[in-house]
Formats: sequence, structure tokens, C-alpha cells
Amino acid sequence: MFHIALHFAVPAIIVLQFFRQRWQMAYLLMMTTILVDIDHLIADPIYDAGRCSIGFHPLHQPWFIALYLVMCFVPKTRLLGLGLMIHMILDSIDCQITNGLWIN
Repeated sequence: MFHIALHFAVPAIIVLQFFRQRWQMAYLLMMTTILVDIDHLIADPIYDAGRCSIGFHPLHQPWFIALYLVMCFVPKTRLLGLGLMIHMILDSIDCQITNGLWIN
């Protein structure tokens, strides 16, 4: 549950620190990146507490993560890229804590 809360709290901290003037739109865009977890729906079982998302789910593959990183440097996609990278970093930390691995 703490991991899920971090997916809401960490973007909020980033938005309030760096995008204060347009915090509502910035936070909304970052929150839409949670939709990247839609790829969990094709897994069996859908949720497995011991499974590492990074490297397992299609949208959590290293080549997509590289694309998300590039998005951080393009002004029009910066907020989405940041949201996706925060999501992947949090998932990777969760993998490390849960399984002792950074990637599946």
C-alpha cells in the first residue's frame, strides 16, 4: 500500500517544487502516467506481490523506459516523461525491496 501511495506523493512533491505556477495541470498530467499500469491486465495473475514489474510487463521494458527518459527532455512531453520515469523508478525500488532485483 505504501508503494501505491508513493505513486501519488512523489509526483506531488516534484510538481510543488518545480511546477508551482501550473501545479494543477502538471499534477494531472503526471497522474495520467499511472495508466502505464494497464499492461498489468494482460498478466496472469493480474497482481502478484512478489513479481517485479520492470522487465516483465510490456510497458515496463527497458526500451520503453529509455523512451520515457527521452520524453523528459522534450518540452511538450516533459511532464509525461517525468511522470513515467518516477513511476518506473518507484517500481524498480519496489522490485529491489521485494525481490532484491532492480529488474525482472
